[in-house]
Amino acid sequence: MAALLTGSAAVADVTAAEVWADWQEQFTLYGEGGVTIGSETESDGTVSVSDLTFSMDDGQSSVTGTLDSIELVEQGDGTVLITMSENFPFVITDEFGTTVNMSIVQNGFQMVASGDPDAINYAVTADQYGVQIDQIEDNGEVIEGDMRFVANGLAGNYSTTSGDINNITYDLSATALDILVDVTDPETGGKFLMSGKIDGLGAQADLAIPTDIDLENPEDIFAKGLEMAGSYNYDGTTLLFDVQDGPDAANGTVGTGPGEVTFSVDEEALSYGVAASDIAVSVTSPDFPFPINVSLGGYGVGLQMPLGETEGPADFGLQFNVTDLAVNDEIWMLADPTNSLSHDPVTVSVDVTGEAKLFFDLTDPEQAEAMAMGAVPGEIYSLNLNDLTLSAAGALLTGEGAFTFDNSDLSTIPGVPRPEGSVTVNLKGANQLIDTLVAMGYLPEDQAMMGRMMMGMFARTVGEDELTSTIEVNEQGHILANGQRIQ
Repeated sequence: MAALLTGSAAVADVTAAEVWADWQEQFTLYGEGGVTIGSETESDGTVSVSDLTFSMDDGQSSVTGTLDSIELVEQGDGTVLITMSENFPFVITDEFGTTVNMSIVQNGFQMVASGDPDAINYAVTADQYGVQIDQIEDNGEVIEGDMRFVANGLAGNYSTTSGDINNITYDLSATALDILVDVTDPETGGKFLMSGKIDGLGAQADLAIPTDIDLENPEDIFAKGLEMAGSYNYDGTTLLFDVQDGPDAANGTVGTGPGEVTFSVDEEALSYGVAASDIAVSVTSPDFPFPINVSLGGYGVGLQMPLGETEGPADFGLQFNVTDLAVNDEIWMLADPTNSLSHDPVTVSVDVTGEAKLFFDLTDPEQAEAMAMGAVPGEIYSLNLNDLTLSAAGALLTGEGAFTFDNSDLSTIPGVPRPEGSVTVNLKGANQLIDTLVAMGYLPEDQAMMGRMMMGMFARTVGEDELTSTIEVNEQGHILANGQRIQ
């Protein structure tokens, strides 16, 4: 919608007519007939546009909408004030018979365009700006309800520069996003209600979009120069929900502290990360004799990888963490009625990075399919275990290490690039946990003995109920455990 309503504004000089002319040029991106204009008039530095209709159809789904009015007014200081209708209805349909009637709703929305023909800035403000779903029809069945997502106190700016590549930079914020979903299933009568808000929203990004992008052939957009990088963040979330489906029912709350999503993608590489903190979920239901309370100190997921064929080593990485996962004692009692285990919060953390060479261009569908069919994807040069942490039921496992790989040597370890390096693992509280599980009847004694024998073979004692093990592969391809060769 931002692209439709603002374009790249490549010629925003001081006149409303020039701003509007550039918008029309940008509308050609949507193909012939993608955007039609009912009427337009120009008088005394003002351009008034009515009945702008937007339509797209890819054979599987279609989107149509009509904006009643747009007004561009010169303010006499080299800027242009842009205002629009408060309601922008549009309809989405798909091949499965689903029709969604929606509206972009706004209150006090305006943009002020300034700058020069090659570098334009838009200052954006709105008291409210959001999306309202008016009706959903699924194969003749109308799903009744009210669904709204509205940003309050929207403010910020974005700027554009033009050329073979249009560069767009934006930085927007909202004091809060109000959420309401209240729907009824027409077949079962089941109801779902969710309401709440997300506080302190922010969005920042730098985009490079080719002017000759072809939406009907998106597979080559990266080769033409598409690049995106940015982040979304929020201060906290509070949600209430209530679900009723016949005799089944549940209600509760969800809350979080600050969170963030970051991303970057271009023809060569992809990077993505998500993190949130202070998460709390509470659910009550007549199907459960007690409430369910789950909390997290935080969680995060990260991914970095090359997308295109690389001439040499390229960075990759994967991170995952769940920190201080805790549940209420009533849930613990289901598994531990005698209170024998430690009920301390659970933490899981893994951080792996390295360097590898990719033989395929994953932005090319044919090459991506060839790799998926089993072709050798590339070569690995290094692998680093920066962090391994598992803390649960009174035991703590930690580890770190690094390996390099010689891809010219596939014979020392047949079929595998020869590794060289080591990883060190420490384990605390394992024997106490094994004893407890045996006493509770969860672990047979013979299996516990086998586990202790394996730990004795590959680990050495360094403290009370504390073991450590260093697994090393030397330059000859020998595998050693704590200095003793095992292969």
